[in-house]
Amino acid sequence: MRIVFRQTVCAVRCFARRLYSEGRPPAPLGARILTNPDDIFQHNMWDHVQWTEDERERAQQKAEENSKYKIPVEEQTKYNRDANKYWDRFYEMHHSKFFRNRSWLFTEFPELLPPDACSPEKEQGSLGHVCLESKDKEKHQQCYSCPETSDSFPGQHAAFRILEVGCGAGNSVYPIINTIRGSKAFLYCCDFSSRAIELVQKHPDYEPAVCHAFVRDICDTTSPFPFPPGSLDIILVVFVLSAIHPERAQSVVNNLAGYLKQGGIMLFRDYGRYDLSQLRFKKGQCLSDNFYTRQDGTCVYFFTKAEVHNLFTNAGLEELQNLEDRRLQVNRGKKVVMHRVWMQSKYRKPYLLSTSV
Repeated sequence: MRIVFRQTVCAVRCFARRLYSEGRPPAPLGARILTNPDDIFQHNMWDHVQWTEDERERAQQKAEENSKYKIPVEEQTKYNRDANKYWDRFYEMHHSKFFRNRSWLFTEFPELLPPDACSPEKEQGSLGHVCLESKDKEKHQQCYSCPETSDSFPGQHAAFRILEVGCGAGNSVYPIINTIRGSKAFLYCCDFSSRAIELVQKHPDYEPAVCHAFVRDICDTTSPFPFPPGSLDIILVVFVLSAIHPERAQSVVNNLAGYLKQGGIMLFRDYGRYDLSQLRFKKGQCLSDNFYTRQDGTCVYFFTKAEVHNLFTNAGLEELQNLEDRRLQVNRGKKVVMHRVWMQSKYRKPYLLSTSV
């Protein structure tokens, strides 16, 4: 057992050194590394946990068992047809209390920070602020120029535009609004649950001067957004694509990519293959391979690193980051450990090469 653990620790350290040599932070996605198995119950979460072959095989077997029986195709149509109804009921029941505000956003996705804004960051238990260096501001301003258009639209005069798709009750919206307020940035947020958008608009932190919330089914690739193509600097896609049938995900990403400026970035975070939540599904909840429906009718898909890469590169974007976030979640009261797996990625719309001589 300890031999396997030492091998795991070595793998994690090599992984961290490799990331550092590539110019990235030495420990992205958190820096709490479990180096002594006796310390496992000292914290609620450990970062960069490497699975043993036995753990991977058990997870694969569990997923195969709970997906042997697929829900009949004729019964599956309701999950696509009535998806907005299921999510409306979800927000009617839970309001904004089910998910916590995503305080980690600017740590993992500093690209969200406009050139003229400061990002709140906790340091040693106090609230500090980190602003972009002047060189970084110049780089942002060069990358994120405003599109020329004669049509008026919300946020038209903003120098930096962010879209969050599938915003839910606003757990990313409020941290972003509170950070960009007073800057030249503007936030768009949409969800196909009208109840979710209603919750966002009624929140005391919602401010139409810096945010435009609207109802939108991103699977409907024919309806226009309230801004022109090529006008966005950042698109935030957090735990959204997993709720869509995997056969529709590529057309969604293709459509969203068309709204990015050259140099604009799509930020992605979602469920990874063999996450604890996938292994907990019971037989009879599987729609197709690695795609399930929950008891409330909402759906979830579990991605691999290769699938994420193909989704975004097939949409014409270039990879900046594509990581598996593997963590060990600990219930210290019950002395239970659980493997969590999330995907985190960043893809950029490339610049067009000039053909002028």
